[in-house]
Amino acid sequence: MAKTIFITGASRGFGKIWAEAFLKRGDNVVATSRNVAGLQDLADAYGAAFLPLALDITNRAQSLAAVQQAKDHFGTLDVVINNAGYGVFGAVEEISEQEARDIIDANLLGTLWVTQAALPILRAQGHGHIIQLSSILGINTAQTLGLYSATKFAVEGLSEALALEVKDLGIHVTLVEPNGFKTDFGGSSAVQSQPIAAYDKVKEALWAIPSFVPDNYGDPLATVPAILQLVDSENPPLRLFLGRDAYPWAQQVYGERLANWAAWQDVAVEAHG
Repeated sequence: MAKTIFITGASRGFGKIWAEAFLKRGDNVVATSRNVAGLQDLADAYGAAFLPLALDITNRAQSLAAVQQAKDHFGTLDVVINNAGYGVFGAVEEISEQEARDIIDANLLGTLWVTQAALPILRAQGHGHIIQLSSILGINTAQTLGLYSATKFAVEGLSEALALEVKDLGIHVTLVEPNGFKTDFGGSSAVQSQPIAAYDKVKEALWAIPSFVPDNYGDPLATVPAILQLVDSENPPLRLFLGRDAYPWAQQVYGERLANWAAWQDVAVEAHG
């Protein structure tokens, strides 16, 4: 049965690839972007099954209106994919106030506004699936990507709580956590903070890590089968890694965390009183 799928940030990258994959198999797709010109080819190819909408996800009123328009247009809303967002590259000391406010608005609050817009519709239907595009950097961190990680850590916490709140309402929540892929994440869509020379060596070290070497990034087209399987699952996971490197890195980091917590457990217990 055809699904109606709402995707933000769908004019390029994962969003556009996934939108086209859904359309190819016969689903209805509502695709949003600040600039819908990048969606014209899909509109020409798929006609009535495709609804492009101009949307600034940082505007809560626009987000509410766009999600409602999607429901009114197709009569149902089965899957919401909060894909829109971008990266800021810079050491913590380098981040400007405006850079911080802008990325929090987009990556965290934009996700919140679209999620809030969808929930009343999904609750009334008694079914639905909210998919939040997080990142492996939503559970691990890397130097000079701290602000981006902070927004994705926030999306992780928000979505974990949401999953508990809606589990008995027929609504599923999944956090998708890719490692590096050959999208535009580090290209024209990224923001580069004003550099401070003291952090030059730290930045060089980042790009020497194998997972951050662009030649090792994954192929975005290869994610399509995983996303289709996720959307079709009757019991989707709370988290889904995408790519070869995400899970091994998470295993390493969580092993280190558990060892650190265990080493200080006596101190922690004594602090209980």
